[in-house]
Amino acid sequence: MTKKNLIVFGTRPEAIKMAPLVKAFEQEKNFETRVCITAQHREMLDQVLEFFEIKPHYDLDLMRPNQNLYTLTATIIESMKPVLEDFKPDFVFVHGDTTTTMAAALSAFYSGAKVCHIEAGLRTFNKRNPFPEEINRSIAGRLTDFHFAPTVTSRNNLLRENVSDKNIKVTGNTVIDALLFSVEKLSKNSYSDPEIEDLKKTIDFSKQIILITGHRRENHGQGFIDICKALKEIAIRNPQIQLIYPVHLNPNVQKPVYELLDRVSNITLINPLSYPAFVWLMEKSYLIITDSGGVQEEAPSLGKPVLVMRNTTERPEAVEAGTVILVGTNTEKIVSETERLLNDKKHYETMSKTHNPYGDGKACTRILEFIKSK
Repeated sequence: MTKKNLIVFGTRPEAIKMAPLVKAFEQEKNFETRVCITAQHREMLDQVLEFFEIKPHYDLDLMRPNQNLYTLTATIIESMKPVLEDFKPDFVFVHGDTTTTMAAALSAFYSGAKVCHIEAGLRTFNKRNPFPEEINRSIAGRLTDFHFAPTVTSRNNLLRENVSDKNIKVTGNTVIDALLFSVEKLSKNSYSDPEIEDLKKTIDFSKQIILITGHRRENHGQGFIDICKALKEIAIRNPQIQLIYPVHLNPNVQKPVYELLDRVSNITLINPLSYPAFVWLMEKSYLIITDSGGVQEEAPSLGKPVLVMRNTTERPEAVEAGTVILVGTNTEKIVSETERLLNDKKHYETMSKTHNPYGDGKACTRILEFIKSK
């Protein structure tokens, strides 16, 4: 009997991490798989769908100007109802910690479908940090039937919450599946991308490239001012480097970044990048400074040390493994850790050659085999 899967996502990071799972299920004859997008991030989401050649069956198109968490949550729940009634899935797959994840999991629970949570079990144990992600993933976890934990640490978090071990599968993170697929696609002579061609004209390949990303809500305000002060100091003190910063569109990010960094000669501020262009730039970088969760997982597979501009992380495995260092928004610490990586070759090589704790690129195969048995 054919089983029905509905794979739901709404943001660019979710799309990247769910894309290899969609492709894997599409190859399976015993499953009818459909994709539903909420389009919580419209333009950035569409770029990922195009790169991975995925056409959604349901596009809820929920993005609105000045959207807030109250209206977004309510709209997702109401919009999921007709989709679930139309398709009647056996399994609904959600990912991680977005508002789409939490609201879609609740909708799937109401419908009677089994909830399958990809990237389950991540915790900071601080409900306000990151906000609202910590509560989103915790609520989704309470509604979930089958938990696909990326690491043993995530599995142990779920066990402490009294989740039955038989409903947990440690898989590695699907982002590594997506990354390896992308690196292979980008390496083909037949692949061309105008955005990458533009980047080649922007980068001074005689310099060491430091890639910067930043967007987290908890860093808005003084946090971003302190980050920008650090980046400016690093650039001025190290003329042999080029900092490339795709600046998030949020005004809370744009304002301090452009006010403080726009006139620094070896800092290049650019528009947000598509996923393939970002992967290409990660490969070309010497090190990465970020507050992103996904980059913490991806960069070690490319041999890139990561400085994380957060005080806490739900991904402690990389810190423990030594591929990531937490620097928060402390100006002094960001500067000192960056310069240590620039000047201490042994320290750099230790970080860059450390095994990635987030997987081997076979997470989707493990998920598939688990669901086949249900």
